[in-house]
Amino acid sequence: MSNAREVSRRTALSLFGGAAALSLAGPSALAAPMAWQQRWAPVPSRDGLGAFEGVEDDRANSHPGVKHIYASGDTYRFDMHKRDRDTSTDRQRNEVRGMRSGGANVDLFNGQTWRFTYSMFIPSSLKATTSFTHIMQTKMPGLGSAPVTVMSLRRKGTRSTIEFKVWEGDVTVGDTDLAPLQNKWIDTEVEIKVGDGNGAVRWVVRDGGSTVLDVRKSNVDTWLGDRLRPKWGIYRSLSDAANINDTHLLLRNLKAYQQV
Repeated sequence: MSNAREVSRRTALSLFGGAAALSLAGPSALAAPMAWQQRWAPVPSRDGLGAFEGVEDDRANSHPGVKHIYASGDTYRFDMHKRDRDTSTDRQRNEVRGMRSGGANVDLFNGQTWRFTYSMFIPSSLKATTSFTHIMQTKMPGLGSAPVTVMSLRRKGTRSTIEFKVWEGDVTVGDTDLAPLQNKWIDTEVEIKVGDGNGAVRWVVRDGGSTVLDVRKSNVDTWLGDRLRPKWGIYRSLSDAANINDTHLLLRNLKAYQQV
């Protein structure tokens, strides 16, 4: 009889201890780990520019008869010439916007977390400028809306950099020297937690097997309203005329993942 009581007592203590441990650990102890679901992975040779929601190729028709954005093999290419002008003639813009997969738009919404990964080739002819030269943005649709985040080539004194910023509050997530990353393929990763003042951004730059930059900012504003979508290409001011050349940008292996 005493052995039976001892077994029962030990079983009860074991069950109580397990329950207490779960209670102390909180609800996350039972939650499945977060995972990344691939939502978009265009193949340039197959999908062409249909991989994007829209194409802004010389909107002002300043360079008629010339195609500036196109698929070439496994690569998306963005050409820019000194003569090209946007509808606002103090700047140039050849960009794609948004993502499409399976005939539908792929959008980012408040409260979601997304990761973009891709490779880019920035030639030495695509120079950092003292005003703005953006090569990736996230924006809310609509004319005149400010960007939410920007990846830019910016000249700071004598230093040419590639940088990532959150627009609201002018928050620099990180920057690094541009020249060592030009004229070669490099990899980048942009992770955005979409939030109205409680968002977060992580930015990674890799050169071959080396991580050049892995930086993060939290409690930043990454939401304006409606929906959020990425843009890629060249969007630059003409004010820094000495650093404006005929140039191009190459992108490949574009992928977007949503945290689920």
